[in-house]
Amino acid sequence: MDTNIGLFSWAVLFASVFVVPPAVAQEDKISAGAAIYSTYCQTCHGDELVNTGGQSFDLRRLKADERPRFENSVLNGRNQMPPWKGVINATQLDLLWNYIRANAYQK
Repeated sequence: MDTNIGLFSWAVLFASVFVVPPAVAQEDKISAGAAIYSTYCQTCHGDELVNTGGQSFDLRRLKADERPRFENSVLNGRNQMPPWKGVINATQLDLLWNYIRANAYQK
């Protein structure tokens, strides 16, 4: 058996067993973001990112290039929305963004 092929086979086996596929990792981020949304955002922004009463921003409208706007609004508050700086950490903010982007109108 060629040694290079043997090493390659072991590397592929190792990677397939111990590395989380990117799609699964992304699904986990979206699920975690949904839990954070449920805890901190759903009361005002409603089920599925939109308050049917129209009193808060429809989060599905956020575009991929609007992350800085999103982060500023979440951390510093905006209009009736309170600031969440010190309550939501950077990891939670990232997971929340993943959930919002997964459900946005424009992917």
